[in-house]
Amino acid sequence: MNSIQKYLLEFQSVIGQTPMDQIERVIHLLYKTWKQSGKIFILGNGGSASTATHMANDLAKATIVAGKPRVKAIALTDCISLITAWANDSSYESIFKEQLENLLDKGDLVLGISASGNSPNVLRAMEFARKMEATTIGWTGLSGGKLRSMVDHCLQSPTDDVGMIEGAHMVIEHLVANQLFELIRDDTTV
Repeated sequence: MNSIQKYLLEFQSVIGQTPMDQIERVIHLLYKTWKQSGKIFILGNGGSASTATHMANDLAKATIVAGKPRVKAIALTDCISLITAWANDSSYESIFKEQLENLLDKGDLVLGISASGNSPNVLRAMEFARKMEATTIGWTGLSGGKLRSMVDHCLQSPTDDVGMIEGAHMVIEHLVANQLFELIRDDTTV
């Protein structure tokens, strides 16, 4: 077996071993937030920042159903001038928390993505989100890091390989957006 085949088989295993109930819980919490007209904030660093941006795009656009309220999804990774202003004037650890201070309301949802579960700026944002009584979700790798115990729900990809974790998060992001679209489409109460 060559290294390409080995990598793909390992990735299939990671996706296949991701607990279905964890994914279903994420979908339920996003759907609940939509039904309550709450906002969804997504954040992360590096590859996880790209996932946050991609997820906000998919939640805001790929879940649109004519005649139904739209999902209010915002990636806190997208305004580089604001991120660098907070990093410069305060600290890099505060770049997401400070943005949440301007925007977060009780009943909103904050989804923090960190392969290690130990990114200081993600942890600080989650501390603030909990203080504000927002729903909190963490997406991590196998260990879950500190993030695992700080959130209402943690989705853990069953590996410590950062590339595999980030790849799994992207696949799950697309699955979640697809399932949320179907729930919104089939909702007869709105």
